[in-house]
Amino acid sequence: MSVQTRSKNQTFLEQQNRRESNARSYPRRFPLAMQTAEGILVKDADGKQYYDCLAGAGTLALGHNHPVVIEAIQKMIDEKRPLHTLDITSEIKEEFISEVFASLPEAFAKRAKIQFCGPTGGDAIEAALKLVKTATGKRSILSFHGAYHGATHGTMSLSGNLSPKENVQGLMPDVHFLPYPYEYRCPFGIGGEDSHRLSSAYIEHMLDDPESGILQPAGMIFEAVQGEGGSVPARADWIREMRRITKERGIPLIIDEVQTGIGRTGKMFAFEHAGILPDVIVLSKAIGGSLPLSVVIYDQDLDKWGPGAHIGTFRGNQMAMAAGTATLKYIKDHDVLSHVEVVGAKLMRELKDIQQHVPEIGDVRGRGLMVGVEIVAPHQKQSGSGSFPANPELASLIQRKCFEKGLIVETGGRHGSVIRFLPPLIVTEAQIDDIITIFKEAVYEAVK
Repeated sequence: MSVQTRSKNQTFLEQQNRRESNARSYPRRFPLAMQTAEGILVKDADGKQYYDCLAGAGTLALGHNHPVVIEAIQKMIDEKRPLHTLDITSEIKEEFISEVFASLPEAFAKRAKIQFCGPTGGDAIEAALKLVKTATGKRSILSFHGAYHGATHGTMSLSGNLSPKENVQGLMPDVHFLPYPYEYRCPFGIGGEDSHRLSSAYIEHMLDDPESGILQPAGMIFEAVQGEGGSVPARADWIREMRRITKERGIPLIIDEVQTGIGRTGKMFAFEHAGILPDVIVLSKAIGGSLPLSVVIYDQDLDKWGPGAHIGTFRGNQMAMAAGTATLKYIKDHDVLSHVEVVGAKLMRELKDIQQHVPEIGDVRGRGLMVGVEIVAPHQKQSGSGSFPANPELASLIQRKCFEKGLIVETGGRHGSVIRFLPPLIVTEAQIDDIITIFKEAVYEAVK
């Protein structure tokens, strides 16, 4: 009698289920144990290969194990460089800061200060909040519907998603949510260009209304392209209006570039599409060249806090700084930003072509290689702005079929109904073709 062989994946997954907490998330949607990885491709413990369009939630700008990143890490080890320095400086750190500042708009870099934070974007957002509250002496923070800024107690308070908040009491007070110009699901029921105009007008009126109930804010924070909110890009005109409105009223503007930064949208930073200069930029994910690192970069006029105002043991990750420097140099030296524009446009075109034949795809949107496909129920009632209800069950089915066929894509947005594409920035046009082929097959199977 034959004995059924247990797969390595199954063994690892069962072990993970026994030992890891109920809070784990990705393994529930991607039941695999990663074994090897290179570029956009990963193999599981059983040898099956996948196209990775999650890429560490945008962390892997150059994909898995890029040669320049490996070389930078190996060089540090060979030279016996310190791996951990708290916030004591080093040659590696100074090179990293110089490369980051050289990547910023010159006018911003000339006035910039940098704070190294704990190794997550959430900790850097926490630092940015402390920074602007200290500098202004005020306490109210303006955030936006659909925002995602982290999972700490404070950053959860800034984020739009309700479900993580339901069982956590006493979140940070004085956070006020404003309408983000989400054109497909316009908060004003209008859609199109009017969405951003109405949002701007509403926000300006609210700030000038002595009966608004909102005290003068310490800061405004937003993503130029909402990530977890469903790959929702804000129009450049709206971003410029937010900068004008906050500048005129002395409100520090914080741009969360944790997921959009380091080339993801076809510019080094997403706010550059609008030609503005914020007061504060928050960076993590790709800034560490695939290793844990986060920083806050801000205008020197805000530098009012004292020693130890924001600390963290692992803010001195030298290996991440070396990998981050190598990544930034590679992006510049190989004109990766232009490549992102080309392959991002191709991905959008191909997805929009599928949309023409599949009414269950309500919207295709994004910027660069940060693209979302919103899955809807087209036979139900439309909203005033023309959108159909979300269809999270179908989105989940499409995601599952993609995974079965060797494509890893994440879901997000309202009700988890948006399929998100975040491939490495070095993805080729040929690989885009393969990704589209798999996605198209998965969609047609799911909707039949």
